[in-house]
Amino acid sequence: MAEGLHKGDGGKHLITFHPRGPSMSSAFLQDADWIDFHMSQSSHAARDHDNGLFIEHDYNLTPVKPTLDGEPRYERIPVGFYLKGADRDDLFDDYDARQAAWWAVMAGACGHTYGNNSVWQMWEPKHRPVIWANVPWYEALDDPGARQMGYLRKLFEAHDYQKLQPSKDFVVNGPNHGGAKIRALLASDGTLAMVYSPRGEPFTVDLGLMKKPQTKVSWYDPRTGESTELYTGDSVAFQTFTPPTNGRGNDWVTVFEAVE
Repeated sequence: MAEGLHKGDGGKHLITFHPRGPSMSSAFLQDADWIDFHMSQSSHAARDHDNGLFIEHDYNLTPVKPTLDGEPRYERIPVGFYLKGADRDDLFDDYDARQAAWWAVMAGACGHTYGNNSVWQMWEPKHRPVIWANVPWYEALDDPGARQMGYLRKLFEAHDYQKLQPSKDFVVNGPNHGGAKIRALLASDGTLAMVYSPRGEPFTVDLGLMKKPQTKVSWYDPRTGESTELYTGDSVAFQTFTPPTNGRGNDWVTVFEAVE
């Protein structure tokens, strides 16, 4: 099939494999020379399921290839709908979708796939719903999670993001498991870093890894796309930061920019 696709389009399109979830294309096709980038499906079984682990797995393979989560938890889909005893009224919300997106990208994903239970099936009242969809697709297009995907893109495109790499050294203390798990990116030249705190929990970073005398620190709100400068100070030692709010739904990104 892959050979036929390449022959048919003259090699103009990238090819990957969408696995049954939860799984990864790399679990089956790591050595396939026709795979241009890997794809995982972290699926819809539970809240706080760490889809960043899928990305980290692929990111550390040889040969390295781009990877992304092609089917994370969808906004408005019932949590664990395919599991026995699932509550059809317990729906993933914008925070669940946002957490999955930021976890994946901060783990090194080349992008992200957002899904919405009403939109994928183009549901409207004249149709029979699948997986208990109950909001017309043309209204679900304006759901908060969909809009907030744009705020993720906005932040990265405002910076020289292609130098960023997942870093286990920049954050020296903070939650490292569960729904509050913190992830960080650090530029290869030490000029930029980002830290994602899904629950707004405090964390400590090694500012000595920033390669200019001073660092400008800003809060970025992934719910609104608004950025607020905190301060500019010396790029030295370990420093602790406490996001403005905390708790479920209060995720924050902290941006560190090295300056002269």
